[in-house]
Amino acid sequence: MSDYPSLYAKWQQAPEAYWAQAAELIDWDKAPERIFDGARGPYGTWFPDAWLNTSYNCLDRHVAAGRGANTALIWDSPMEGRVEHITYAQALGRVEKIAGALAALGVTKGDRVVVYMPMVPEAVFAMLACARLGAIHSMVFGGFAAPELAARITDAAPKVVIAASCGLEPGRVVAYKPMLDAALALSAHKPSACLIFQRAAGRAELVAGRDFDFAEAERAAVPHGPVSVEGAHPLYILYTSGTTGRPKGVVRDNGGHAVALAQSMKIIFDVGPGEVIWAAADVGWAVGHSYLVYAPLLAGATTIMYEGKPTGTPDAGAFWRVAAQHKAKVLFTAPTALRAIKQQDPEGTFIPKYDLSGMRALFLAGERCDPPTAMWIEALLGKPVIDNYWQTETGWPITARFLGLGLTPFKPGSGGRPSPGYEIAPLDENGEPASAGSTGNLCIRLPMPPGCGPTLWQNDDGYRAAYLTAFPGWYKTGDAGMVDADGDVWVMGRTDDIINVAGHRLSTGAMEEVLAMHRDVAECAVIAKADALKGEIPYGLVVLKAGAEREAAVIEKELIALVREKIGPVAAFRDVMVVQRLPKTRSGKILRATIRKIANGEAVSVPGTIEDASVLEQISAAFGR
Repeated sequence: MSDYPSLYAKWQQAPEAYWAQAAELIDWDKAPERIFDGARGPYGTWFPDAWLNTSYNCLDRHVAAGRGANTALIWDSPMEGRVEHITYAQALGRVEKIAGALAALGVTKGDRVVVYMPMVPEAVFAMLACARLGAIHSMVFGGFAAPELAARITDAAPKVVIAASCGLEPGRVVAYKPMLDAALALSAHKPSACLIFQRAAGRAELVAGRDFDFAEAERAAVPHGPVSVEGAHPLYILYTSGTTGRPKGVVRDNGGHAVALAQSMKIIFDVGPGEVIWAAADVGWAVGHSYLVYAPLLAGATTIMYEGKPTGTPDAGAFWRVAAQHKAKVLFTAPTALRAIKQQDPEGTFIPKYDLSGMRALFLAGERCDPPTAMWIEALLGKPVIDNYWQTETGWPITARFLGLGLTPFKPGSGGRPSPGYEIAPLDENGEPASAGSTGNLCIRLPMPPGCGPTLWQNDDGYRAAYLTAFPGWYKTGDAGMVDADGDVWVMGRTDDIINVAGHRLSTGAMEEVLAMHRDVAECAVIAKADALKGEIPYGLVVLKAGAEREAAVIEKELIALVREKIGPVAAFRDVMVVQRLPKTRSGKILRATIRKIANGEAVSVPGTIEDASVLEQISAAFGR
């Protein structure tokens, strides 16, 4: 591999040749002769004439190459007090049998299977078993409430649902089966069967004729081989969080997905066969799909699946323990996890207790990492911190720092430079590129690269309306940001988070960056509050670090003065309050839009993706609602 500038230039000069070369990382049943067809789908189709099987590429080929004894998956569960090492050969044996069990229930190529599972190896095997059959899986985060699960079942219309009896959270067992039963009662679509993985902590009652024991079905099954599918055949549907009305199901194809992820493991993560990567993300989210399951296994690497929390299982050193114990070369997590650790252990006292000498880098994604947190962890770890920006829709990083290409410079707060395949620019409201350093609507020039969701499930028109019509020739990310003179991309928040204060367009992300600088602040959010005079004014909420003992009123005054100093009086930043917690999704994103509604006295429905709904009551009380 070359360095970043030359590889990016190579893609720019000959995009199809670049992706044809990347496609050599995959074993094809029929190799692609056409790399891109611009006439198919909302923006075109990658590898339209190729045939492959993703499960084969993740498992069989590594076993055939003599690496069957290599560890494919490490399951580390503080919740069960267990650690398991599963080899490629063992994983293949289980996936063949689970695929056979699904085939015995009538699942064939093109059928959908909804998977409703916690962080257990069977979730990974279920996904790969679907891929083996050419079936389309739709993983729904374990513990989603019945109405959200029902909406996804109605939209995907699965032949089979695979679910666990329960999930485990610190101090409690979350029963999944009653929520599944309620969702099936609500859903307009009824699957023909459910496979239930029974966990010892909470076994479920099975409905005769509909529900079948997962383990029994697996034991009785005949192993099933890989079914070849077209490159453009859907691999999975992943519903984006916080949707209303019809769920927004992002489709991922088989061919482009495999090529993009395999290439990203080389140039972005620099992880290869036998090396260990830990994506500390739930399997139900995009990062979990891409970098816990598919990318590591496509690369022949070892992936870690962790059933625990960054703090409390048992302490703020949990992540460092897992990374050290399993010799992770790369740790990939969300900024919110770091902020939780920072809140509990602001001095980083747990880090020196573990041998992290084998760890090459810390990757971050999920939402923008504020510079103070990035600098805090970079100083404590002494490792490169690589913030990378992407979306459920793209499936792999739009921007990064490229560990496999020698790393671009560390700029805290920036997501790095565009990955080969992406040309990104901030556009003004007229669709014209903004000058370097100017904020605009971040957009990606079409066509999108391989691996990006080519459409929404059975909704091409909805895809075009959501992403392609606002700026013809470009994909609208919905994020606001800028590109600096060096080509580094700075994401300042969703376009909805740009507020208009007396005619001045201001970024809440920039204000959050300032608040996070304060020595007592662990995490923060800035939202737009309605104001009769100025239209909108910013309002800050902050969570303090553990051990911060000064009066909240004193800290609040300091924060107001800090924003005035760094951004200026134009920000009209006069209101900030200390809160115990901020409402977040299960993937760690702060629910700013929900906070904004509470602050403005608007009606609020509890988002189906929320981690702890009780936080909304605390926020409402803080605003006197």
